[in-house]
Amino acid sequence: MRNREFRDAIYEQFARISKALASPKRLELLDLLCQGERSVEVLAKSTGLSVANASQHLHTLRAARLIEAEKRGLFVVYHLADRQVCDLLSAIRLLAEARLADIEQITRQFMKSHPNLEPVDRETLRERVLSGAVTLLDVRPKEEYLAGHIPGALCVPLEELEERLDGLPRDQEIVAYCRGPYCVLAVEAVERLKARGFEAHRMEDGIVEWRSLGLPVEEAVSAAESQHRNRGDA
Repeated sequence: MRNREFRDAIYEQFARISKALASPKRLELLDLLCQGERSVEVLAKSTGLSVANASQHLHTLRAARLIEAEKRGLFVVYHLADRQVCDLLSAIRLLAEARLADIEQITRQFMKSHPNLEPVDRETLRERVLSGAVTLLDVRPKEEYLAGHIPGALCVPLEELEERLDGLPRDQEIVAYCRGPYCVLAVEAVERLKARGFEAHRMEDGIVEWRSLGLPVEEAVSAAESQHRNRGDA
């Protein structure tokens, strides 16, 4: 193999990864899989795709060796091929935030439509969480909590929040988190809490950000077991 052929062949392999990532929906699917493994039915529901379209996107990601699949009974369960995939997604996000002004503009417009979400310094909020000075709510679906959550967090999926309000303290700040800075589950949770008179704030960090900082993450059960228990949840 000549030098030129060698370089062309190598960069073609690199391009397999970038081609697989060149889709907003595939990036979203990978982001969900960073929270824990899922069946195609759950992934389709969470991303607003048909099962057929979700399957096609997952096939592309699998061909690039970014995810793997496992047959369990009547279901096919997908999971990340390596934790480095989450690191890659984080690197893409950070680069995009640094280089693309549109991201800040889109985020600013979104936050303007949610005026009750007062900004809180990210480091300060993280310190409050680590010190146990707040009541921390994980408002993701239960299977994501079981696959990995911030120590001390209460599992309160967004759809269960209303019926769990009576059990939440009114004399302590409540902090809600979900899948990271662009997840809106915690946004809605905080708005509901504030409407009921609670002092509540949203934490931008999710499990991926928490792990990247070297902070502890607890697993209630294995990711595989949590998926088996909750295949039908979004």
